[in-house]
Parts: sequence; C-alpha cells; structure tokens
Amino acid sequence: MAASSRAQVLRLYRALLRESQRFGAYNYRTYAIRRIRDAFRENKNIKDSEKIEELVNKAKANLEVIRRQV
Repeated sequence: MAASSRAQVLRLYRALLRESQRFGAYNYRTYAIRRIRDAFRENKNIKDSEKIEELVNKAKANLEVIRRQV
C-alpha cells in the first residue's frame, strides 16, 4: 500500500473513532467503536488496491452516517 493510502486510511480510522465517541448512548458508542476496530483489524492484510478503495469508500459513507446520527 502506498504511503498516501496508508495515511488516508489511518486518518479515516481516527475520524471514525473520534466521531463514534460523540454518541450519547453508551450502547451505541461502544457498538460503533467495536465494529470500527473489528472491521479495520479484519481488513488490514488486504493488498488489492481496488478492494482497498472500495473499503475506504464504504468507511467514508459510514463516517457520514455517524456524523448525521451524532
């Protein structure tokens, strides 16, 4: 993975965790944080650039959903 892609993914990961911390309800907050960590951990060994791009776009969409709900 290129350095810019790695940096982009790490920025996205941090943004997702930061926004998830803003959930008021404990259950929603812990569920979102657990799902984010599990998803990134599960997909950390993917080398296919198309698959990475697809997952990054999905994460960006999820970030927008979290921002709307918080």
